[in-house]
Amino acid sequence: MKSCDDYSVFYMYADKPHILVIDDDERIRSLISRFLWKNDFVSLSVSNAQDGKQVLKDFYVDLVICDVMMPGQSGFEFTKELRSKNNKIPLILLTALSEIENRIEGFEQGADDYLPKPFDPKELVLRIKALLRRAPKRPEAKTVQIGPYIFDAEQSNLIHENETDIEVSLTELETKLLLSLSKTPNEAVSRERLAELCDMKGTERAIDVQVTRLRKKIEKDPAKPEFLKTLRGKGYMLRMTI
Repeated sequence: MKSCDDYSVFYMYADKPHILVIDDDERIRSLISRFLWKNDFVSLSVSNAQDGKQVLKDFYVDLVICDVMMPGQSGFEFTKELRSKNNKIPLILLTALSEIENRIEGFEQGADDYLPKPFDPKELVLRIKALLRRAPKRPEAKTVQIGPYIFDAEQSNLIHENETDIEVSLTELETKLLLSLSKTPNEAVSRERLAELCDMKGTERAIDVQVTRLRKKIEKDPAKPEFLKTLRGKGYMLRMTI
C-alpha cells in the first residue's frame, strides 16, 4: 500500500476513483485512507484546507471528505469557497459537532453529505459510493482545450481557439497519445502505460519520439513545454484546466 500522503498515488492509479481526505487529525486521516484503499479507492490525505485546494488544482479528484473543525480555514469555509467557484465536486463533511444547526450549516454551504464523529468507516464508504453513483462521470476527452488549441480526437486535429483557420493535423499515433493523456488531465502516465494505450506495447522509446513531435505542434517553445510535461520517474502529463 502506498503512503496516504504520497502525491504519486494519484499518478499511479488513474483508473480508480480519487478521494481527497482533509483532516488535521493524523489518526483519522490514516484510518479513513487505509479503509478507502481496502475498498478499491485511491486516497490522498492532507492536513489543512490550503493543501486540499492545491490538490484540487493539480489533480482530478472524484470526491472530497473534509473535517469541519480545522486550524486556519474550517470545513464550512472551505466548502463555501469551493461552491462559490462553481466547483460541484461531491463533498462529505465530517465533524464532532452533531447539533442539527451544524448539519444545516454544512448543507447550506454546499456539502452533499454530513457524517458526525465517531462514525463507522463502512458507512462512510457506502455514502461515498452513493454520491459517486449520482455524480457526473469523468470527462471523456473528445474535444478538449490544450493551451490555445482545441483538440478534436474524432477529427484528429488541433484548431486554434482564436484563429479558427489555423488547423494542425495529427497522425493516428499523435491522436491516440493526446487522447490517452487527456483522459487523466494533470496526472502523469508512465511511458509503459502510454505504449499500451497507443497499441505500441514494448516500444516505450517510440513514445518519447511522439511526445517530441507533439510538442513541436502545441508548444510555443518545445524545449520548455507548458502543456505536455515530463515528470521525472513518473512519465508524461498533459497540463490542462479542468
